[in-house]
Amino acid sequence: MNEAAHGAHPTTGPQAGPGGDPGPAAQAPATPLLTRGTLLLMTVATALSAASNYFAQPLLDVIGHDLRLSTGTAALVVTVAQTGYGLGLLLLAPLGDLLERRRLAVTLCALTAVFLTVTASAPNGTLLLAGTALTGLTSVAAQVVMPFAATLSAPAERGRTIGTLMTGLLLGILLARTASGLLAEVGGWRTVYWVNAALMLLIALLLRLRLPALRTTAGLRYPALLRSTLALFAQEPVLRWRAALGALTFAGFSVLWTAVVFLLSGPAYGWQESTIGLLGLVGAAGSFAASTAGRLADRGLAHRVTGVSAVLLLGSWGLLAAGGTGGAWSLAALLAGVIVLDLAAHAIHVSNQNLVYGVRPEARNRLNSAYMTSYFAGGAVGSALTSMVWGLGGWGGVCALGAGVALALVATWGTERLRRRTPHA
Repeated sequence: MNEAAHGAHPTTGPQAGPGGDPGPAAQAPATPLLTRGTLLLMTVATALSAASNYFAQPLLDVIGHDLRLSTGTAALVVTVAQTGYGLGLLLLAPLGDLLERRRLAVTLCALTAVFLTVTASAPNGTLLLAGTALTGLTSVAAQVVMPFAATLSAPAERGRTIGTLMTGLLLGILLARTASGLLAEVGGWRTVYWVNAALMLLIALLLRLRLPALRTTAGLRYPALLRSTLALFAQEPVLRWRAALGALTFAGFSVLWTAVVFLLSGPAYGWQESTIGLLGLVGAAGSFAASTAGRLADRGLAHRVTGVSAVLLLGSWGLLAAGGTGGAWSLAALLAGVIVLDLAAHAIHVSNQNLVYGVRPEARNRLNSAYMTSYFAGGAVGSALTSMVWGLGGWGGVCALGAGVALALVATWGTERLRRRTPHA
């Protein structure tokens, strides 16, 4: 059954309503609307939107010194970015099932550019935090573009499409720290914000020119739309299981990336901040697993990919534990563990999204909002637990925590598979 039958209506020719919105008679075209060029543009848009929230992490000391902020106030930059993004997932991402999607994506990208300029020009901590929070809020454009691309792609290629966009998103997150450090050395900490603001404005223009207008007629007012997003958890078992798997996956991912900075800057390695930032390049290697996982999902192997990846993620903590002593062999084990964990986490995430998007095409933005909120919440819990465990047990305690989360992930996947095979379960 095509997307139009579920309420998704790409605009074609004279069927468009006033302002470029599709009229009620609009129908999906016989051929997919997602060309390679359009997919590349949407991937870049996703990467730049996601990167907007991660530029500050390696620059906190420099920003704090320049604006005369206390360490605690400077650290709030990361917190308000995460809070803004979380609110965006809850409040803005579901709008893709209510508003015309091209206009929504373009508006969010343009607003992100505006708020990045607020951060770039901030003369004090108050405006810095305000710009950061608002940037986080509108950077959920990435979570509007992704289900948009899934709708435009042919059903048999949806997994590959999601995998491609996820590769871009993850590269944006992982390489944002490296880019901000390099640009800060050239022109100061504000440079990366000015550059990304200009790029986001260009992306907004290109999306407006290249994307088709597309509306999904949810038939709900905004408050009811938000309530229906939460109701999807009760209505859709696939969403419940995949949200749990996603939360555990991102919790383990956050455990690693929260604690590894402490390890590498400590006595075992004694690395400087600039060197630690290069670890993102190692993690980027694992992000390319997203594309492969998407192709396997298109072949009906999403459940199998999830199980294999969960086991790999559990095994990665053995390598990471061996990397806690310092020295050449320990570093090799640490880097191998980072690559395996990142590869497994990204493969699970893409498999989850592929299955969740296939549940109800007319509600893809709400499904994505529900799933990503759970995913984000798992990461926040993982980070919080890591901070406590590091103080009590150091790297060994962190690895035990990560292995415990991974074991819960394997158990959850196994339980889901047993229920699927049991009649009337």
